[in-house]
Amino acid sequence: MKRLNRTAAALICLLSLPAAAEEVGEIGVDWVGNDIIIEAIADPKVSGVTCHIAYFERGLLDRLSKGNWFEDPSNASIACRQTGPITVGDIDRGRDGEDVFRASRSIILKSLRVKRIFDEANQTLIYAAHAAELTDGSAKVSISTVPLYQAD
Repeated sequence: MKRLNRTAAALICLLSLPAAAEEVGEIGVDWVGNDIIIEAIADPKVSGVTCHIAYFERGLLDRLSKGNWFEDPSNASIACRQTGPITVGDIDRGRDGEDVFRASRSIILKSLRVKRIFDEANQTLIYAAHAAELTDGSAKVSISTVPLYQAD
């Protein structure tokens, strides 16, 4: 019975984790290997919504020549769209919203996040991509909205 409880607890923890991204494109921007990566992120609690996020990834030559080997810039752009019938699950409806996606942008202390906020008055989901850093927050933010016309 204890083993079953641990398995159930582990499954619940896994289900509550932010969504995983799938790389769908890569754009080479220069000869030193710097790229723009484009990933698709399906919202795990709102079926029918997919976000595409683009971010800069430094190449090996750029890392060697400029130092700061273990960190990528905080810049990101996001676009979210309805990609099927929308069904809103058990989402956080508070003003702070909740993380949909999180990925490390350095060896420690810096991450790229996508947060969902529900604008109930306008029946709209707001997705914000931003960096989270321990010492200095980042003013670089990108948002996208998805209206909930006839959503379940």
